[in-house]
Amino acid sequence: MSFLRTACAVRVNPERLRRMVFAVALVLFAVLFVSCGSGKLPAFQSGQTAYVTLPTTNSVLMLHINGLTGAITTGSQTPQVSGTAPHGLALLPHKFLYVANSQANTIAIYNVASDGTLSLNSTPTPDGGTGPDDVVIDSSGKYLFVTNSFSANISVFSIDSGKGALTPVSGSPFYANDSPGEILILPGTNFVYVTNSRIGTVTAFSFSSSTGVLTPVPGSPFVSGPGASGLAVSNSGQYLYVANSTALNPGSNAVGNISGYNIDSTSGTLTRLAGSPFTSAVGSGPSTLVAEPTGRFIIATTPGSAYSIWCFTLDPLTGQLAATPGSPFSVAGGGLFVLVDSIGSFLYIGSQSANGIEAYIYDQNNGQPTTVLNSPFSTFTAPGKMVIAQ
Repeated sequence: MSFLRTACAVRVNPERLRRMVFAVALVLFAVLFVSCGSGKLPAFQSGQTAYVTLPTTNSVLMLHINGLTGAITTGSQTPQVSGTAPHGLALLPHKFLYVANSQANTIAIYNVASDGTLSLNSTPTPDGGTGPDDVVIDSSGKYLFVTNSFSANISVFSIDSGKGALTPVSGSPFYANDSPGEILILPGTNFVYVTNSRIGTVTAFSFSSSTGVLTPVPGSPFVSGPGASGLAVSNSGQYLYVANSTALNPGSNAVGNISGYNIDSTSGTLTRLAGSPFTSAVGSGPSTLVAEPTGRFIIATTPGSAYSIWCFTLDPLTGQLAATPGSPFSVAGGGLFVLVDSIGSFLYIGSQSANGIEAYIYDQNNGQPTTVLNSPFSTFTAPGKMVIAQ
């Protein structure tokens, strides 16, 4: 290939260039290390550890993500405990993994070893509600929040940073309206947002950093739309987005849309954005959302393979969303979860039909997804939720 053709290829594919540079850097680092006299390579692992719950087999599966290709390989699996149906999970890095046992109404605590393997910490902690669903830890690592879909409330626990033990805070659990599902803590704040799928709303709280007690935000709950489920927040922390999986859009061929809100930085109150809700030209059932790390895109996923990835450009001045060229993309998706790895190159989607995880490299210029080789990656049964160790 001539120099001119090579240069053109690099220009049209910056993602490939970035990966080539990273690979060359690894080689140079290895050569330098050997030349310095050690005679052997350092113990360097290119990739990330992740965990996924398996509700039907009552266990948690460890995964390894290849940092260069995005491919997933399975690791060890925790012993199966009948009647637990683990679903949501949250990680306190290098210390503990917390898992909501949706059938047993408990929270399992796992110690995380240096190699990422898990061991049960102690007897699971009673949740205090029924149907624990989603789990999140605040940025300080002091509190664990659990939505309870059947008892319409949120359990809040203080975390013992040394032992990992959970203690309910005063007043827990807190009423959170009908069928609370996904939960999100606005980064850098004490604001908590929860979707209510049956009534199509978002319930909002502030919490005390000293006690963990939840207090409803003025005006909560806020109307979103039928089937309110997935949540995402812009990188600026100014805008909140909600996937409404069953909302109807008059004059549109798509079923489901995305509500957008401006977040009041003082009170946490939500105000609907101009042009909201935002929808796709075609497609059905967006249920999961993610804001990718560059801050340019909001990505929604739907079950199936027809028009299953909706990609929107986010206007940082207004918060409005506009479909990117080619969106929605007719590739295999899923409605169980969606997340992006910490370096912002790979997109992972939980798929019930594939009993595993769909993996994509996405173009950071236009959001176009490209399937990772050998995707989907089997988890043997339908996954529940996934978390990547940062």
